Amino acid sequence: MNIELKRPLAFIDLETTGVNLGTDRIVEIAIVKVMPDGSKQVKRKLINPEMPIPAQATEVHGISDAMVKDAPTFKQVASEIKQFLENCDISGYNSNKFDIPLLVEEFLRIDKDFKIEGRKLLDVQKIFHMMEPRTLSAAYKFYCNKDLNDAHSAEADAAATWEVLSAQLNRYPQLGKTLEDIFKVIGEEEIVDFARRMVVQDGKVVFNFGKHKGKEVEKVLQQERSYYDWMMQGDFPQHTKKKLTELLHKAYLKK
Repeated sequence: MNIELKRPLAFIDLETTGVNLGTDRIVEIAIVKVMPDGSKQVKRKLINPEMPIPAQATEVHGISDAMVKDAPTFKQVASEIKQFLENCDISGYNSNKFDIPLLVEEFLRIDKDFKIEGRKLLDVQKIFHMMEPRTLSAAYKFYCNKDLNDAHSAEADAAATWEVLSAQLNRYPQLGKTLEDIFKVIGEEEIVDFARRMVVQDGKVVFNFGKHKGKEVEKVLQQERSYYDWMMQGDFPQHTKKKLTELLHKAYLKK
């Protein structure tokens, strides 16, 4: 073992109904606990989220409503999970932004306190991004094995980006050769406004910020026209205001 541990380090990963920390729920939790002597203990639980699992989520992790209908709820396994993580530092991949916050939310929903104070929270993704920078210069070196001279010169950056894409297509034949092929692999982002103040969830446009986060935009605009006026007068990008106005018109056409 190439790490010296003073106490157990628990690697956690969650599969969930979605990525909204405020509303989504855990459907599976796996914990690999590495002990200071190098031995491992593993705990895995399917969890009934007490809400339907969206089809988009099932496509990602393969867990369906039928698979969890007889599984315990989080409340039923919370004490077991808390005990398993007792006196552990915690690690994961993107865990400080998602897995740990959502786990804490689940405990709070059932009025159980899960303390992170005093624990080391090691996000392995942070190491990856620090040691392997995700800049155009780094991508150019990795894929094309060239140094990007004149970085941040618009023409040089644009030309280098084209070379990177060409090299990616050679390296990853599974990407195919057309834009349609590529998007089948990586997915095509459904953009509402480029500032991402509004996003698509379950086929509906919802607010992605503020007091109405997660609520359907058209319904909010129907019920609270003043929110539209506030956004139009606020310091929001013009593209956001344009899309908001389009949604306002749609909302009032449905009335």
